[in-house]
Amino acid sequence: MNVGFIGLGLMGRPMALHLEAAGHRLHLWARRAESLAPFAAVNAVVHSTPAMVAAAADVVITMVADAPDVEAVCLGPDGISSGGKPGLVVVDMSTIAPAAAIRIGVELGQRGIAFVDAPVSGGETGAINAALTIMAGGTQEAFDRALPLFQKMGKSATLIGDSGAGQVAKACNQILTGVGIMAVAEAFNFAAKSGVDPAKVREALLGGFAYSRILENHGQRMLDRNFKPGFKAWMHQKDLRIVMEEAHRLGLSVPAAAATAQMFNAMVGSGLGESDSIAALQLLEKMSTPG
Repeated sequence: MNVGFIGLGLMGRPMALHLEAAGHRLHLWARRAESLAPFAAVNAVVHSTPAMVAAAADVVITMVADAPDVEAVCLGPDGISSGGKPGLVVVDMSTIAPAAAIRIGVELGQRGIAFVDAPVSGGETGAINAALTIMAGGTQEAFDRALPLFQKMGKSATLIGDSGAGQVAKACNQILTGVGIMAVAEAFNFAAKSGVDPAKVREALLGGFAYSRILENHGQRMLDRNFKPGFKAWMHQKDLRIVMEEAHRLGLSVPAAAATAQMFNAMVGSGLGESDSIAALQLLEKMSTPG
C-alpha cells in the first residue's frame, strides 16, 4: 500500500518505520528536514507539500500536536484536501478535541475523502514496540481500510463509533491516566514525607485493590527517578485542556480531571513541561515542606 505519513516526531517516527518494515511504500512530508533523516535509508518518497503526499497515497496518516496543526495539514493551502482523490482515507492519530475531529471529517467528506480519528495510548514506548492502543471513530469501511496499518503499529485497534468517538475515548483515557499518575505521585510523596519507604508501600499496594498498571509501571519509574519523557507533561496538559473544554461545552462536572489539569498547568509553569508526566512527583516534592 502507498501510505502517506505526516508528523514524524517522537511518536510518528517509529510508527512510520513499522509501516515501512511491513512492506508499505511511505510518502512523507515534514516541516523540518531533520525529521526526515531516519528515513534516508528506507523505501520512502519525500514530497514538498501535504497535497503531493495525498496525491500519491491510498491512506494518509497524520500524527501532529493539536487541532490547528491537523486542520492546516488537512484543509490548508497545499493541504491533503487539495491533492487527495475521492476514495482516499485520512487517518488522524493525533489527540484533538472531538468537535474538531468531526468538523475536519465533514470538510474532507465533502471532497470525497474518508476520515478516521484514531488517537493512541502507549506513549513513545508503545510506538517503538508497535504496542499502541488505537481508539477509532469513523465508518466501518474506512476503519477496515486502515486496519492492516493499525495492526502494524499497535496491539489493539477498536472502532468506538462515528467520527469523533475515537477522540472521546482518548479523552477518557487521559482522565484516567492523568488522575492515576497524580494519585501515585501523591501517595509516594505522602509515604516519603512520613519517613516510610515508597518502594515498600508500592510493593504492598500492588497486591491489593489499589493495584493499577500506572502504579506498577509508572510507579517503578518514579522510584527509579526516571523522568525521561515518553509522554511529555505539556502534552498531558494539552490533552486535559481538551477534556476541560469539552466538559464546559457539555455542561459536565469533572472535578478529579479539573484538579489534575491544574497540577499539569503547574508542572509546565514550573519548568517541568518537557519532562515525562510522572515528574508530577517532582512538583509535589517542591510544593511540600522540607523534611
